[in-house]
Amino acid sequence: MATAVKRIVLDKKTLKKALRELSEIDPDIARALAEAGAPELREVPTGYGGLMRSIVGQQVSVHAARSIWLRLEAAVPSMDPAAFLEQTDEQLRAVGLSGAKMKYGRSLATDIVEGRIDFRALDDLDDTAAIAMLTQAKGIGPWTAEIYLMFAHGRPDIMPGLDLGLVVAAQHLKKLRTRPDAKRLLKIAEAWRPWRSAAALVLWHYRRNMPDWSAREKKA
Repeated sequence: MATAVKRIVLDKKTLKKALRELSEIDPDIARALAEAGAPELREVPTGYGGLMRSIVGQQVSVHAARSIWLRLEAAVPSMDPAAFLEQTDEQLRAVGLSGAKMKYGRSLATDIVEGRIDFRALDDLDDTAAIAMLTQAKGIGPWTAEIYLMFAHGRPDIMPGLDLGLVVAAQHLKKLRTRPDAKRLLKIAEAWRPWRSAAALVLWHYRRNMPDWSAREKKA
C-alpha cells in the first residue's frame, strides 16, 4: 500500500523559514526584506468560494474586488456552487458581477457539481496536475489557478509568471533594464525553489512599497 506523501504547506511558521532561506541565497531578496519588511501570509477559502474570489478579482482594483466579494458573500452566504447556480442574472448583476464573471461562476459551479473538479483529490496532485484540473473550467486560467493554490492550499513553490505586479517588482529589485516577460521571470525564480510562493509574497510586498516611478518620470 502506497504511503501518502506529506506536503509542506506555506503557513506562518514555514513562511518565516522560507524568508530566512531566501534571504540567505539571494541578496536582492534580503535587501527587499530590509527595505520593505516581511510580507504577511495571504489566505483565502478553499473550494468554490476561494476560486470565485479569484474570478471576482480579475481585471478590477483590489478595492472594487473586495466590495463585490462582500456583496456576493451576502447574497450567497455558504458560497456553495449549487446555491450560486440558483442565483438569477439580475441578482448576480446587482452584486457587481459582469456578464463574463457570471458565466465563469456558473461554469465553475457546474464543473464542481458534476465532479470534473474534485477538491478532495486536489491535494493529492502535484502543482502541474492541480493547475490542469482547475484550468479546465471556463474563466480559470493559469494565473487564477496558481493564485488559488498559493493562498487557499498553501502551495509553497508557485510563481505566477503572468502577474504584472511580480514582473514590475522583479525588474526593479533585480535592476533589469527592461521588464522581464513570464519566461524570464520564471528563469529568475528558479533560484528561489522550493519557496517561490514566499518569494512572490516578497515581490508583491516590495512592489507596494516601491517609489511611484511613473510619478517621478512625469515630474522630470
